[in-house]
Amino acid sequence: MTEPDRAVVGVCQLDGVAARQDPSVVRDAVARAAALGARLIVLPELTACGGVFTRPEEARAVAEPVDGPTVRLLSELSAQHSCVVVAGLAEQGDRGQVHNTAVVVDSGSLVATYRKAHLWGAETNAFEPGGQPPPVVSTSAGRVGIMVCYDLEFPEWVRLAVEGGAEVIAVPANWPLRDEGDPQRPFEVVKAQAAAVTYRVNVAVADRCGADAGVDWYGGSLVCDVDGTLLAGPACARDGGPGGATPAVLVAEVDLAAARDKRLGPFNDALADRRAELYA
Repeated sequence: MTEPDRAVVGVCQLDGVAARQDPSVVRDAVARAAALGARLIVLPELTACGGVFTRPEEARAVAEPVDGPTVRLLSELSAQHSCVVVAGLAEQGDRGQVHNTAVVVDSGSLVATYRKAHLWGAETNAFEPGGQPPPVVSTSAGRVGIMVCYDLEFPEWVRLAVEGGAEVIAVPANWPLRDEGDPQRPFEVVKAQAAAVTYRVNVAVADRCGADAGVDWYGGSLVCDVDGTLLAGPACARDGGPGGATPAVLVAEVDLAAARDKRLGPFNDALADRRAELYA
């Protein structure tokens, strides 16, 4: 496979309740992103089942295997639109446990799965955390690193993906609106930009929107480049009120070749300058 130097990335911000009730919400969002030229399309965390789970029985009620209906739908859409789709689901484990999982489907085939390692809040009661580093997958839209939501806030995790060759980090996310947070620019957006510029990697986050089980979401979907510059988004509420974010499909072209070059001018390098022997 010839490595592309550029790729159009789409992030689909979905209303979790609507997506859970009607599969056409996912179909229409992917079709719209593809029509806008996206060849890597990212959907939210727990795309088709919603994002509020506080007990294991709640997660088990919607869990499915990675050859279940959600991945079959994503495979169909990926094949139909000749694209790479990254999305989240509640994965049914082989011992009764449930994982908060992201999958990567390329041209109709499942090519990677990743189980969220860093669980947030009460989801620690509902899901079993993953125990493997973020995968980096060579796809038709470049080398894609995968992590889920809170994972992105750990610099070590981003570094692992970058050292694995990631040119884009795709992040299905559910960013819950905080009472003290800025509805137009949540801290999570700033952290995504910081991750991008720290390791010179493109970052694409698909957040959700709308209220679900008493929780509102920021709707912070975005694409940023290796300099941390926002190329698209965030698609947050603009009226300053909670729950104001709406469904959106954002696309931006990213420079994959730039993510292969970690030089910071003539003297520095984002990876080579690390003094790992001093960090123990």
